[in-house]
Formats: sequence, structure tokens, C-alpha cells
Amino acid sequence: MAGHFRSYIWDPILIISQIVLMQCIYYSFLGLWMAGVDGLVQNSRSLDQIFSYEVLGFSTPQGRLSMMAFILNSLTCALGLWFFIRRGKQCLDFTVTVHFFHFLACWIYNSHLPWVLSWWLINVVCIALMAVIGEYLCMRTELRAIPVNSGPKSNL
Repeated sequence: MAGHFRSYIWDPILIISQIVLMQCIYYSFLGLWMAGVDGLVQNSRSLDQIFSYEVLGFSTPQGRLSMMAFILNSLTCALGLWFFIRRGKQCLDFTVTVHFFHFLACWIYNSHLPWVLSWWLINVVCIALMAVIGEYLCMRTELRAIPVNSGPKSNL
């Protein structure tokens, strides 16, 4: 068994439940960040803020605040990777999966592919932030020293 250190069995139910959990974390916290941004500028809430391509933009204050909410959400999701995924090697996989499902949801919501450059830029930045920070946190936890002398000491 010495050659099987940290070997994992492929568990599709665990993987699917982790994907669903990360998707729930993504949309829950994005909704909370958007509500916080809307509370600051007294704006009405709508699904367009999450799924519409045109909302994210550099030209309007609402667009810049929405972009800030997406960036804060990627930091929150990085914490979700750290708490629930716990594997540095899987952070990029789950990050891309979450954003791919968000891309599909936006495509269905708008009935066409995104053509706004700011939407693509903010999603690439969010993918990079979420993956790098999540991997950093997970690797820091994985590389923590393992205590060898955890049992009671005996006087010999």
C-alpha cells in the first residue's frame, strides 16, 4: 500500500455534487454582491445584472459596479473552492466548469452568443482570480506540516 499514498477513487456522484455546490455558491454570492451594489447606488434589481452581456461595461457607473461585484464574487468563490473542494489540482477544473455553465446560462437568457468585449474580459479576469486564489489557499492547506508526534509522550 505504500505506492498508493493519496490515491482517490473516481466518484461521479461526489464530482457532480461539488459542481452543483459550486454553482450554487457562485450564483448565491453573486446575487448578494449585486444586491449590495444596488443598495449603494439605489438601483433596481433584475436578472439582467447577472445574465445580460450589455450590463457589464466600463462606460457607466452601474457597469463598473457590476464588474466589481463579479470580481468580488470570484474571491468569494475561491473561498468556496478552499472550503469544499480542498484540492489544488482541481481548482482550475471547477473554476472553468462554473464559468462554462454561467456562459451557457447567459447564452440561453440572451438567445445569442456574447459579443461585448467587456463581458469576455471580466469573465477571463474572474476565472484567473478564482483559480489562482483558490489554488493558493488549497495548496497552503495541503502543504501544512503533518504532526508526527501526535500521541501522548512516554518517559523512557
